[in-house]
Amino acid sequence: MTHMSFFALDLMALKEERRQLNNMKKEKDQHEKHYDFITGEKSTKTEETSSQNRAQMNKSDSHLTCHECGKSFSRKRNLEVHMRVHTGEKPFTCEQCGKGFTQAQNLNVHMRIHSGEISFTCQQCGKCFTQKQNLNVHMRIHTGEISFTCQECGKSFNQKGNLEVHMRIHSGEKPYTCSQCGQSFTHHNTLSSHMRMHSGVKPFLCDQCGQSFTTELNLRYHMNIHAGEKPFTKDKPFTCDQCSKGFTRKVTLNSHLRIHSGENCFMCHQCAKSFSHKSSLSTQMKLHTGEKPFTCKLCGKSFTQKGNLKAHVKTSTGEKPLKKYRDP
Repeated sequence: MTHMSFFALDLMALKEERRQLNNMKKEKDQHEKHYDFITGEKSTKTEETSSQNRAQMNKSDSHLTCHECGKSFSRKRNLEVHMRVHTGEKPFTCEQCGKGFTQAQNLNVHMRIHSGEISFTCQQCGKCFTQKQNLNVHMRIHTGEISFTCQECGKSFNQKGNLEVHMRIHSGEKPYTCSQCGQSFTHHNTLSSHMRMHSGVKPFLCDQCGQSFTTELNLRYHMNIHAGEKPFTKDKPFTCDQCSKGFTRKVTLNSHLRIHSGENCFMCHQCAKSFSHKSSLSTQMKLHTGEKPFTCKLCGKSFTQKGNLKAHVKTSTGEKPLKKYRDP
């Protein structure tokens, strides 16, 4: 075979090799496109397009705002879940105790109580928790770490959320509204108890006589009867027929009954908020007028309520403030 023949064969072999390489490159490109589709990995151009789409989506979603509290969300689903805080809707219910939850993950955590699955234990007192964050909060009791203090009354809390809920006492805010009758409440748990009056659900059952109640507190009062404790003394002749609590005066009983009924008789004409006690309305009005008639003689700070001044003075002098104050 001549030298030219070998050259021709080599040239043909090179062409065939180049053709195979081209085919392999095409297959690789097709494979990468398919791989990108599955894994979500994209080329630079695709990433730019996707980023633009996401930016456009976020721009349109930024208008998802809760009309109750003004909080904004990037997804419609998150807003829908958030609205359950205001409506009191709890679609996820524990089959063992009837307690409801706004999200499935909260129900799953709750189920650990019934299953006995408790993973986090306090090394100082032996108390157990289903979540590590709850243990961390609990540890502040032992360390004495209290970070959040109410500027109105001086009461301290180890969680910011607890302080925010407490502040509603001073502001009169009632963010939880019953969708059936329009009554408003300071706490979500109070709304949940109130909703049972409409539904007729009484999940708290007495294991001794079978009587059921809408709230755990009412069941506790009832259990005192079986324990031999009198729900009221002869000095408290007026008794609540819902929880058996006794009162010395009928007017006090009537005021107490508003807790069960959710009735709010005293309305602020400036902000339309309603209250179950006249004293709460008076406090609310001071917020609008800016009136703070109770002044500390030590530092000159003023307060809307006398009880808040007393708590402030105790804090300033080093005395531990009481948990609750009432104006005389």
